Amino acid sequence: MQVITSLSIEKKEPCVIALGNFDGVHLGHRRLLEHGLGQAKRLGVNLNVLIFEPHPLKILFPERNVQLLSTSQERLRYMEQIGAHTVYQIPFTRDMANTSPEQFVEKVLLPLGVIHVVVGFNYSFGAQGKGNPELLHALGQKHGFGVSVLQAQVMDGLVISSTSIRKALLEGNITLAKSLLGRSPCLSGTVVHGEERGRQLGYPTANILPPEDLLIPKRGVYAVWATIDGKRVPGMMNIGMKPTFHKTYGTIVEVHFLGFDGNLYNRKITVYIEKRLRDERKFNGINELLSQLKKDSLDAEDFLHGIL
Repeated sequence: MQVITSLSIEKKEPCVIALGNFDGVHLGHRRLLEHGLGQAKRLGVNLNVLIFEPHPLKILFPERNVQLLSTSQERLRYMEQIGAHTVYQIPFTRDMANTSPEQFVEKVLLPLGVIHVVVGFNYSFGAQGKGNPELLHALGQKHGFGVSVLQAQVMDGLVISSTSIRKALLEGNITLAKSLLGRSPCLSGTVVHGEERGRQLGYPTANILPPEDLLIPKRGVYAVWATIDGKRVPGMMNIGMKPTFHKTYGTIVEVHFLGFDGNLYNRKITVYIEKRLRDERKFNGINELLSQLKKDSLDAEDFLHGIL
């Protein structure tokens, strides 16, 4: 799969283009992309995807705390797995934000060789979000390209959306998040040095520093796994503020990998979250904490045994 990070005035080969943010590439996004693949096959062309980086909300509303479900790298990997041929990952700037819907079609989509566009029912484009699927249909008729608009995908009465998944993760509902995503949620970041208290207690942890705009699930202890040196390694992850040792402390993400004792410092790692084991809590001393950590490790190992 090609990833192109700039627009060129050079005319491209005819293609189907899927438009959207695709944060998390959840089941609703997958359905949209699969529909695009079907249209591309019918027309004998490739499916390409156009996304903006950074997320438009970060430029339009910088005061908001944007919490994303996936990193750019993860989003691209999922798109490649689904079958996208080329992803245009275009910088979202103030100039782009001020582009009218008509200009967006004429200066962006048409030069990319679009002959069919696939969008979701709530897709908006152009300055102030004035472009909508109805206008896109009209512009398609004017310029000679087809338009497919996919309606909301629903699971057990709940619309599959990035918003629904964020809510589930912030509530610690991993089961629901997995159902809406169609896979296990994950958390990526770089392993950094921490207090090394876990090593002193016999439970060394990898302290993971995620990108600042990545959503962190509800505080608590989780059963997780990661691929390390080509092997799936089970673990238990704590998201919390170390209340046993500190009155105030920033939220940290630390993972104790079961049966692993290698050096992970400065490595980028992706942790896949399978189950929430318990809430964060303050313990009355080291012995009580150690007893709970032993139970957590056994619970995580038991649950992950059937997965890994």
